[in-house]
Amino acid sequence: MKRRWKWLGVAAAIAVAVPAAIFGLNTADRAFPPPLEGARIVSSEVLDADGQLLRAFATPEGRWRLKTTADEVDPQFLRMLVAYEDRRFYEHRGIDPYAVARAVWQFISHGRIVSGASTLSMQVARLIEPRQSRSLDAKLLQLVRALQIERRLTKAQILDLYLTLAPYGGNLEGIRAASLAYFGKEPRRLTVPEAAMLVAIPQLPEKRRPDRNPAIAKAARQRVLERLAVSEVIGEGEAERAALVPVPSRRLQLPAYAAHLAEAARRKDPAKTVFQTTLRRRIQSELETVAREAASRLDPKVSVALIMADARTGEIVGEVGSADYFDASRSGWIDMTRMPRSPGSTLKPFIYGLAFEEGLVAQETIIEDRPADFFGYRPRNFDMSYQGDVTIRDALQLSLNVPAVRLLDAVGPTRLLMRFRRADVRPILPDNEAPGLAIGLGGLGINLTDLVQLYAALANSGKPVRLGDGIHAEPGVFAGDPLLDPVATWNVADVLSGVIAPAGSRQRGIAYKTGTSYGYRDAWSVGFDGRYVLGVWIGRPDNAAVPGMAGYANAAPILFEAFNRSGVAITRLPSAPPGAVRIAQAELPISQRRFATTANGLVVASTREPAPQIVYPPEGAHVELGADAAGIAQPLTLKLQGGRAPFRWLANGKPMAEPLRRRTTQWTPDGAGYSTLTVIDAAGRAASVRVFLQ
Repeated sequence: MKRRWKWLGVAAAIAVAVPAAIFGLNTADRAFPPPLEGARIVSSEVLDADGQLLRAFATPEGRWRLKTTADEVDPQFLRMLVAYEDRRFYEHRGIDPYAVARAVWQFISHGRIVSGASTLSMQVARLIEPRQSRSLDAKLLQLVRALQIERRLTKAQILDLYLTLAPYGGNLEGIRAASLAYFGKEPRRLTVPEAAMLVAIPQLPEKRRPDRNPAIAKAARQRVLERLAVSEVIGEGEAERAALVPVPSRRLQLPAYAAHLAEAARRKDPAKTVFQTTLRRRIQSELETVAREAASRLDPKVSVALIMADARTGEIVGEVGSADYFDASRSGWIDMTRMPRSPGSTLKPFIYGLAFEEGLVAQETIIEDRPADFFGYRPRNFDMSYQGDVTIRDALQLSLNVPAVRLLDAVGPTRLLMRFRRADVRPILPDNEAPGLAIGLGGLGINLTDLVQLYAALANSGKPVRLGDGIHAEPGVFAGDPLLDPVATWNVADVLSGVIAPAGSRQRGIAYKTGTSYGYRDAWSVGFDGRYVLGVWIGRPDNAAVPGMAGYANAAPILFEAFNRSGVAITRLPSAPPGAVRIAQAELPISQRRFATTANGLVVASTREPAPQIVYPPEGAHVELGADAAGIAQPLTLKLQGGRAPFRWLANGKPMAEPLRRRTTQWTPDGAGYSTLTVIDAAGRAASVRVFLQ
């Protein structure tokens, strides 16, 4: 009986002691958790559209610590790591008793430490809580921390921490930073010798740095390759082949692209660690190289900025704010893609576009390039000479100033700026001044980003596009009216596509325009194909003059070089829309053969006002009606020449709307078949055409 009571007492004591011990351990575990929060401090990363690293920022302690998961690492490396460091990693709970027993026996047998017993969990514990000495207390704390970590994290999470925190010499932490610094690539695809090197270094990171101690690094790599467990992973003969590969002799710089965009992103959201951009690393790298090489050929204080965007989506695929972010002589820290400057002649295509849209001119219309006085404003050409009578096509291709001002005077400076608002572009005008004719030659402020946004509409059949900022702002096509109608847009693009390539550059099937601001302060070139638009600016950030600098001589060659090296395939410019044709000068309507204005600003074709004439659609034309996604017929653009405003339009004898002063309007037909269109001017003169709609 006494013996029975004795065992009952022991059982009761155990029943009380075990839960108490478990409770105590749990309480201690909660009171003194492992410092995992510090391990979550990683480098901020800026990625391109495909997830490739563009730029990384060091941690506050100055370390390159790129967050890494096992999915981002070569599986062969992971197998080699586990085989070499912790064969029973997926079986134990933080401490490997077999490894501990082996280490103790080897110590007793040899009188010294032959092999350690650290598991990957214990190594993570040491990495998140570095020990000050190799004391027994420090080792016991590491064991306890390993057990705590195993209670809180999965094996995959523990492995991810090791991959992120493992030391690789200097300020390199984690396999991604090491792979980029020593091999110049992400660790997704590693060769056997590369993987073996990255397994070996963390054991003695400073001693085994290949850039400083290549012989020691090579010997350490060989020990990894010769380990039996590793050889079983890599296969027979791989160790011998890998031993022949030299170790890297220098440390490479981590990717450092898109400095201005990356800095702006961090300022806007400093707590964020990963920034996804719309840039493409290949394009960004080449554009930066082009800018840097171009600047080296220019004055030491001159900088270069470029932007390349997808005209269909508005996504910025490459952006260079300066030739060199760290070049103080060029004020490289200033992002010149965002600084307003005088655009020179780069706005002329939009003046001509309005004139095409209004039916005032065609490509072969004759216009005067002679000295002119516009109420005291006397524009002169860049070379101070005049061409006399020229076609509209030649006037735009040669970037003649007087013809551009004549057309701007006809369409109106305010109307030009209102069109820019359709693309959400608002140039800066001089204080307290209304828009005048000088804006056609650069008398306002606009930045490179907005200029590229305007040109994106020319590459997108007239539809204005909102450019993103590369990270935060959403790009996309604007809803609402086009910047220019499709026919006018096609005419502008067709003319600009015929501009001769600059000396030393080959024709690439792009349309482009150049510009030089007053006083040689800015040189510009903007070009586009059917998909991409690229803008170039050259100048001094302090707005000082650079004598002799010009858009065609300096900016245009950079434009062609950047297009060539960007790697994008040239996309054909949009095909001609209905109604867009090249008409010989002799076949033009009388009102479009010569452009001229009277003293009071009325646009006339000759000294006698002609009768109205419908120039689109022409008599007998077969017009294919477009439809939107819902199947609704799109409106048909109607254009006339001559006559006296206001004009009244009729379709099949029925008035369309109230009389209009504009020479273009739109009409939505009721259906297919023949229709008769009539216009009547203020003098009662009429013109009609009969067309077939299909």
